[in-house]
Amino acid sequence: MDDLLTIGQLARLSGLDVRTLRFWSDEGAIPPAGRSAGGYRLYDAAGVARVELVRTLRELGLGLGDVRRVLDGTTTVAAVAETQVAALDAKIRSLKVSRAVLSTVSKRGSSAEETALMNRLARLSAAERVQIIDDFKAEVFGGLDIDAGQRDKLRALRIDLPDDPTPEQVDAWIDLAELVQDPGFRARMRLFLELSTPVPGQPKPPGARIWWARQVVETVAEARRDGIHPDGPAAAELVADMFRNDDLAAVLACLEAGIEAGAERYRLLASRVRGQRSWPDATDDLDWLATALRHLSR
Repeated sequence: MDDLLTIGQLARLSGLDVRTLRFWSDEGAIPPAGRSAGGYRLYDAAGVARVELVRTLRELGLGLGDVRRVLDGTTTVAAVAETQVAALDAKIRSLKVSRAVLSTVSKRGSSAEETALMNRLARLSAAERVQIIDDFKAEVFGGLDIDAGQRDKLRALRIDLPDDPTPEQVDAWIDLAELVQDPGFRARMRLFLELSTPVPGQPKPPGARIWWARQVVETVAEARRDGIHPDGPAAAELVADMFRNDDLAAVLACLEAGIEAGAERYRLLASRVRGQRSWPDATDDLDWLATALRHLSR
């Protein structure tokens, strides 16, 4: 028995404290090789190696029950590792959600009630998230007079988080979910879409090109980069040329409805949730154009 170690000696050798080793021993993970005359636990070289294995598995997050099953040979490290990876993935996703919620709370200076709402929105199931978007689409797009192809596209439209979202995607989802459930936003979006969505068999509404094509916004962005002021003659000439055959009052009404609705914010949030690259925020360009149209319409 001279080669056997007391639990104190094992603690010094392994760098672990006696309390931890005693607990592992009591749980059957590192059974002693024998007992001293005084009844103290003694450990052999196999016990020292077992301690190192237990420590490794515990550092990797395995519970003592799984550790015992590995050591007893009733399962393998590989099998337990596979289960542990799945659990860690779920925990990482949960931590990402927590980080995103806390980040949003910090930026907004949210109250306890707002924090609870954001946390609930962030942790909805996939089915619950889909239902929120479907309810929004039904109310906002449902009664629009559009052709079958457009309606099919709207039905297929999905705005949802991926299985492994980034904190930025979760943050965008929180904002989007709050936005699309706001009755005021839904009403404003419905009015905007009625003014800007083409009706089958009829000419496109004045101003529709502002929202459904990038050419107008890109032209305005270039004018802004060139230092053209929206209330100046150069802006008037540019706008008159862009909307030469259109009713400018109707164009302005469509533009203002989209700005009032927050259509650009909705577009950007939807792209962020999907993790897609999107056109840059055109809010300033749209405001410039609205100012120019108002000035030209006087």
